Amino acid sequence: MSDQQKPTDQQDPTSQRLPEPTQTSKQVVRLITATTIGAALLGLSALILTGTVLALILATPVLVIFSPILVPAAALLFLFTVGFLFSGGCCVAAIAALTWIYKYVARNNAPRSNQLQLDHGRMKIASPATDNAEG
Repeated sequence: MSDQQKPTDQQDPTSQRLPEPTQTSKQVVRLITATTIGAALLGLSALILTGTVLALILATPVLVIFSPILVPAAALLFLFTVGFLFSGGCCVAAIAALTWIYKYVARNNAPRSNQLQLDHGRMKIASPATDNAEG
């Protein structure tokens, strides 16, 4: 039995493992990744800001010249939008009311309530007949 030795981890190359990364190397990779992504996003936001300022500079004279037309047009567009939204809201409210009325009527016309109505009608018809018989 002593002739057979168990292979140790160092003798068997398949069981060798890579060393675990240390906490500091993980932190360095995170820092480099975050810095790279942050710098790219900062550059993109600077380009967008520059483009916005240039567009505003170029559009200002056009807006000043056409403001007597654009302001009433914007007001009219706003009123049309509010009118359509109000109309749609009234339509939704009407549909909700009609749905409630339909459910209310359908619930009151259930077979059980029909039987109660018939019983109530029979009692009304029978009531004068018993009053006349007694009187």
